[in-house]
Amino acid sequence: MLLDSYFTADRGVYESIRRQTTKGRKLACDKGCSHCCRSHVTIPVYPLEVIGIYWYVIQKLDKEQQAALAGPLRSHGKGDPCPFLIEGICAIHPVRFLACRHFNVFDTICNEGEDAFFTRREDVLTPIKKYQDEALGKMLPFHGIKSKPQRRDAIKTGWIHQHAQVLQEIDWSKLADRIS
Repeated sequence: MLLDSYFTADRGVYESIRRQTTKGRKLACDKGCSHCCRSHVTIPVYPLEVIGIYWYVIQKLDKEQQAALAGPLRSHGKGDPCPFLIEGICAIHPVRFLACRHFNVFDTICNEGEDAFFTRREDVLTPIKKYQDEALGKMLPFHGIKSKPQRRDAIKTGWIHQHAQVLQEIDWSKLADRIS
């Protein structure tokens, strides 16, 4: 479910970026750019994403990568950069959160500490709603919501968003305990 959700979200992001580049805009985000990973403190994380992160960190990262994550996960607190940011690179990039997948900035890289969503909203990618809703809908069977009408209602009413937690408020030390 989670990987299907991410695949759909990535298709939508790709299409959004394609639409902007045909208008002459250039994606500013690139590997190694991690300003948003250090400045954004309200990243929503859905329950299935937490499970996916646990799986990825425990099953897919090697011992060296796990050891590099253990400290930041254990000491992570409000206002700290994303605990999965190791040496300026996302350690969980293949399973990064939907919010991270959707956050892309055009034309000019962000300044240190800048949240472009608030400082220059016109440069931040606006996800295509159809793809965004479909990606969220693919997570709903995890919550027992399986029929199309139920999924549409859960998306329309914001039910799925009510179950998201803020990344900063999740106790990531429990994941550190699992890999230490």
